[in-house]
Amino acid sequence: MKYRELHPWRVSAGEAVRIQEQLCGQVRTEGEPANVRLVLGVDMGLRGQMMRAAAVALDYPDLRVVAQSLVERPLEFPYVPGLLSFREAPAILEALAGLDVEPDLVFVDGQGIAHPRRLGIAAHLGLLLERPTIGVAKSILTGRHAELSPAVGDRAPLVLGDEVLGYALRTRAGVKPVYVSVGNLISPDAAVEWTLRCCRGYRLPEPTRRAHQAASG
Repeated sequence: MKYRELHPWRVSAGEAVRIQEQLCGQVRTEGEPANVRLVLGVDMGLRGQMMRAAAVALDYPDLRVVAQSLVERPLEFPYVPGLLSFREAPAILEALAGLDVEPDLVFVDGQGIAHPRRLGIAAHLGLLLERPTIGVAKSILTGRHAELSPAVGDRAPLVLGDEVLGYALRTRAGVKPVYVSVGNLISPDAAVEWTLRCCRGYRLPEPTRRAHQAASG
């Protein structure tokens, strides 16, 4: 799987922030994936000073795993809030390069534009991959939302001031919501609907759930 090289990865935290500020305006928050046949999930696991990136491809609508790629490499970028992509994306991109498939839609375990500089790891990867990308995070990085009902599918805008960054989404009754935001080339509403379409009774949609299992295994 191919991707663009937009900038170096071995940079200081200050330079990483400047790169995010330069790239965020390129994210496109409209569109609806068409003729989806293959979806992809990516996630990262940590083992001491080693990280394990997983990219897992599934057919749609059956959501059966058809291919996966795993990469292990040492941590090179420190943990800095808001700069997760500079810590994890190089290994994820290496895993993606090991896949001989071209997905129609990509799910990332992390934030899309629901990020202080509107360029979380899902948005960053979405620009590099140039295909519809959705961020599905397990916690909030910025913004707030109203309470949700217990019903599966209930949602509430994740807002910061007057800006809607994404949605809190109930994907399973009795468990905490996930936080869905645009990565690239998809509308916020479509991001929520595709997340629900790719859920199979768990909190996480199948693409990132399977990637999480592979990265943690």
